[in-house]
Amino acid sequence: MITGLTNSSVAIAVQNQAKQRDRIDLVTSTATTALTNDECSPYGAHWTYDAYALSAGTARALVESGGKSWYFITADYAFGANMQATATQIIERSGGKVLGSVLAPLNTTDFAAQLIRAQASGADVIGLANAGADTANSVKQAFEFGLTQKQKLAAFLPFITDIKAIGIQHAQGLTLTTAFYWDRNDETRAWSQRFFKQQNAMPTMIHVGTYSAVLHYLRAVEMSGSTDSAAVMQAMRDTPVNDPIFHNGHIRPDGVMEHDMFLVQVTTPAASKGEWDLYTVLRTIPGDQAFQPLAESSCKLVKKSS
Repeated sequence: MITGLTNSSVAIAVQNQAKQRDRIDLVTSTATTALTNDECSPYGAHWTYDAYALSAGTARALVESGGKSWYFITADYAFGANMQATATQIIERSGGKVLGSVLAPLNTTDFAAQLIRAQASGADVIGLANAGADTANSVKQAFEFGLTQKQKLAAFLPFITDIKAIGIQHAQGLTLTTAFYWDRNDETRAWSQRFFKQQNAMPTMIHVGTYSAVLHYLRAVEMSGSTDSAAVMQAMRDTPVNDPIFHNGHIRPDGVMEHDMFLVQVTTPAASKGEWDLYTVLRTIPGDQAFQPLAESSCKLVKKSS
């Protein structure tokens, strides 16, 4: 079994290789929806999040609250293009419009040119179709440019460690969608404290997603009494995903592990009660609303099963 696969292009390539060799791959840390559409595999599952789930809650919420016009700063690789395209679809369905976009090289440290164009667009919302350090740098520089005084920022793939690095004085008010927040209930707090004692940081959704995927795989091996890929995948599909991270998740025919997502907002310095008290949970997004409807999937496995 192969898991992780952080880069979208790599994840697609590995899933194709795994499919040819009848090997299970559980993608837990990349966003491209291609994995469960044209590139879907009977041995593949997409855990944790994807571009549709990350953008659905955030885009809908901001359009509904008055953010009708958008401009994107987009990472110049497969993930960024997929994220922008998916978010645009949801923005337009919700009654908003996209005024334009500008590309930014992966791992750039200077977003001045992109932020100037975004500011000049006059858009209500600047969508950041990037991740990791790129998100952190673009949010910090947007604050320094004064962009957040008149325009809202929407970040589609920041991790809690990125928000910690940015600092809530700069990130406060940022709206985003996440698969996990450590301070949501007693079960998530207990698991996260175990993680914190080992890593001296609260877990990101990639950490917990990988834990969940591997645990579900091992339970399926035990249940099926086999490591045969077809038998294990069948057991994984037949069994709900219930663990300290996800409740009542399930693997769909297209490979999406469907589960609830959470719309959150970065809290203010005054409201934060501790070093990792960074989010206010605004709402739970049920799994059947968070992920792409099966009826819209281009996965051949869905068509065969319908």
